[in-house]
Amino acid sequence: MSDKIKKFAIVGAGPMGLMAAMEILKAGHEVDVYERDDRIGGMSAAFDFDGLTIERYYHFVCKTDDPLFELMAELGISNTLKWTDTKMGFYCQGKLYPWGTPFALLRFDKLGWIDKFRYALHVMRTKAVSDWRALDKVGVTDWLVRNLGERTYKVLWERLFHLKFYEYKDKLSAAWLGTRIKRVALSRRNLFQESLGFIEGGSETLLQKMQGFILARGGRIHLGAGIDRVNAPNDKVESITVRGEIRPVDGVISTAPLQYVPRLAPELPESFVARIRALENIPVVCVILKLKHALSENFWMNICDDSIDIPGVIEYSNLNPGTGPAIVYAPFYMPKTHPKFARDNAAFIEEVLGYLPRLNPAFSRDWVLASHCHRYEYAQAVCPPGYYDLLPPMQTPIQGLCIADTAYYYPEDRSICESVKVAKTLARTALA
Repeated sequence: MSDKIKKFAIVGAGPMGLMAAMEILKAGHEVDVYERDDRIGGMSAAFDFDGLTIERYYHFVCKTDDPLFELMAELGISNTLKWTDTKMGFYCQGKLYPWGTPFALLRFDKLGWIDKFRYALHVMRTKAVSDWRALDKVGVTDWLVRNLGERTYKVLWERLFHLKFYEYKDKLSAAWLGTRIKRVALSRRNLFQESLGFIEGGSETLLQKMQGFILARGGRIHLGAGIDRVNAPNDKVESITVRGEIRPVDGVISTAPLQYVPRLAPELPESFVARIRALENIPVVCVILKLKHALSENFWMNICDDSIDIPGVIEYSNLNPGTGPAIVYAPFYMPKTHPKFARDNAAFIEEVLGYLPRLNPAFSRDWVLASHCHRYEYAQAVCPPGYYDLLPPMQTPIQGLCIADTAYYYPEDRSICESVKVAKTLARTALA
């Protein structure tokens, strides 16, 4: 890298875009961040929910999230990270079971003793995996059936995969699931107690500090202003077009969903565009409710019930009690081709309200203080075996154009921690 001060444009003001901007500024360059939304945050953005500022989609922190801890220390907000001893539930064919502890496993009456032993052994083995390359090549269904047995797979996993991936459910990498099992399994105070974290004030606390860092160092954030085109004659970035205006830049870092990149940079070669188009995503429709009373004692409740078409509910107020009596998220993951996806938001809210009396027989409609629904088209990457090799390189064939989105967290889970980690790699790539 030369000593010349370069001008970078960053697409997207989610945590990844903001972190990339921070890294570029620390390297001594200029940054403009462009965001089509009217606020920063991306999937971490907050909204006014009946007087409560809360995230559109739920987030939590695990004890292994070191890149996030380092960022919070750098910004001077480590004291806002709080930990809660949380509980997990499993609603299985009409009955709510406690889950996530050895005692809960022993009391679970849907599996035999050998099944339970194999399940516990599988979790312990998965916690010990440090290199996921081998499991990247293995299908998740084969991996689970081989380690748990057909019966345990059907009881614990089959319905969950169906409700999150539908026709893609048998096209997933074992590494994708294994990292999720490990991350939560290692976020425990002891064998019997899960412990998860949250940031006081939600992700907005972190986002505002990141924004402040950027602005204090001369960076600029443009809201309601997406980049229309990256202009790269001779396969080298020269400028961007924003609202019809051409602005010279030396480099562009895109953190928007990869599917937007071919439109953003029409000079990309077709072979590279084909790699992007081969990657698939599942949208989410996420219902959020404010209730008078707690639905359960659980933060996370997985659901495997033939009559309920959501894979679980997340009672965020059982992680962060500062949000009030009860805040419940209920996500519907489904391909855009699914007939339900065309319904309006009110239909999804009504469907969730119809499920709640089954999860808690005491529930009644007068518990509902407020309801809302958000949609995101590129919520969950579909990660088949061999996904490492499918991802295009961050450095595109256009000099000065680097790209990444949540797919590059693979095999790790979608989290702000992974946004921070990937953003640092993306910034290094852009500066190289």
